[in-house]
Amino acid sequence: MTKTLLKAVVSTGVTASVAAPEKTRQTVRKTSPNYKVIVLNDDFNTFEHVSQCLLKYIPGMTGDRAWNLTNQIHFDGQAIVWTGPLEQAELYHMQLGMEGLTMAPLEAA
Repeated sequence: MTKTLLKAVVSTGVTASVAAPEKTRQTVRKTSPNYKVIVLNDDFNTFEHVSQCLLKYIPGMTGDRAWNLTNQIHFDGQAIVWTGPLEQAELYHMQLGMEGLTMAPLEAA
């Protein structure tokens, strides 16, 4: 259809300006909010158990970081052990909770 229209304009010698159609819809990208996975201090989990759980379930966790977070949980009463997308946060929250760690509800970061 476009080629036919173009040929007609060229053969008649008439020039016309063609306006591009306006966008009727715009795509707006919204970033998903991040969520904090927070472990709370309690009187029944040992330092070793908390540290091992962090190493086991939180991706990229190192032994030193797990131990530092465990100390923060003990001395400050809580620590944010991971922040990221909701689906992953729910998974880590559930896994740590199933190991017996005391978890705060997920909250937006």
